[in-house]
Amino acid sequence: MIDEKLLSILVCPVTKAPLTYDREKQELVCKASGLAYPVRDGIPVMLESEARVLTTDEKLG
Repeated sequence: MIDEKLLSILVCPVTKAPLTYDREKQELVCKASGLAYPVRDGIPVMLESEARVLTTDEKLG
């Protein structure tokens, strides 16, 4: 779970675009960069090397 205040100030480290939280996958998603950053034990891991590349469907959805 991500605190709403924290989510409101976090941005993608690559594009500086806002992030959305995917509760089911426990990820912070940036459609601008096409990356999803993991959230482990409630802590966002905002490293490009740890991010997962979004699928085409995820980017469009």
